[in-house]
Amino acid sequence: MARADLLLDIVKAGAEGDQELFRRALEAMITEERSKQHKILADRLAEHLTINGKSFRPMRTTHAVPNGEVKFYHEVLPRRGFNDLLLPPLVQQSCMELVEEHNRRDLLRAHNLEPRNRILLVGPPGNGKTSLAEALAQELGSPLLVVRYESIIGSYLGETAVRLAKLFAQARTQRCVLFFDEFDVIGKERGDVHETGEIKRVVSSLLLQIDQLPSHVVIVTATNHSELLDRAVWRRFQLRFDLPAPSKGQRMAWLQMFENRSGLQLGYSHDHLAKRLAGLSFAELEQFALDVQRRYVLTMPGAEPRNIVSECLKQWTNRAASVSSNQGDGDD
Repeated sequence: MARADLLLDIVKAGAEGDQELFRRALEAMITEERSKQHKILADRLAEHLTINGKSFRPMRTTHAVPNGEVKFYHEVLPRRGFNDLLLPPLVQQSCMELVEEHNRRDLLRAHNLEPRNRILLVGPPGNGKTSLAEALAQELGSPLLVVRYESIIGSYLGETAVRLAKLFAQARTQRCVLFFDEFDVIGKERGDVHETGEIKRVVSSLLLQIDQLPSHVVIVTATNHSELLDRAVWRRFQLRFDLPAPSKGQRMAWLQMFENRSGLQLGYSHDHLAKRLAGLSFAELEQFALDVQRRYVLTMPGAEPRNIVSECLKQWTNRAASVSSNQGDGDD
């Protein structure tokens, strides 16, 4: 049976002609029915939602797309949780508090409160922004919906804003984590004199959509260039996390986690390896470890982990020097 408060909201919306209240209550009811696996009922309810006056049926990537409707996201099955990541202590604590808020949302609603659902992640590439979005989805027991910009951004006036509206309408009818990577692509500063009027309209539409998101949709946005974001975008997010490159201690901890997970001993102290791998992101650390693991498997049964690690260290040292040299050339 649907929640009594949602039924009351729908009746109130009908009596007062409040279409916005009707939409929010119906979206929440559809989400509740989907969570109970009442998919046929949820789809029938969804037929009564409207976008710009036209009937709109929510689309999931796991179902056939009706009438050639464009997919605005692809769904990812989360495979890692908080315990698989090395997060700054305050970030991990805040994320666990967010999960608790959603797990105990009924208690919050009894006090006229809603769980937080808007998160902005900032930091250089390869340091866990996408992984954290995936871990949040895993801990919340929700699908991760990754926005496809190639389907969102259009070349005609107003097209991008319309597609954004459709994307958010699709997401609102299910409990999910909606992930925008490289968020600065559509969240740019509207005061930038080099941007056209179209990006201003897109940002304004984006802010409106974020404001109207129900709490069962957790929106996670990530950017490597926070300085490009519109100031009003910053204010929309209740949680803002900085994910910097790993410290030496974090590199040591990551190497220990890798050895525990793979069962492969690297043959050097973690302190030594962390020093040699200074400057690497978490993603690069993983690539280094996978390089070692591949060479180990291919040289079995006589594999010598220490020799393999030594050779991989030389390759990664040359790679780092090459990157630094190219960056230096670009600055001249």
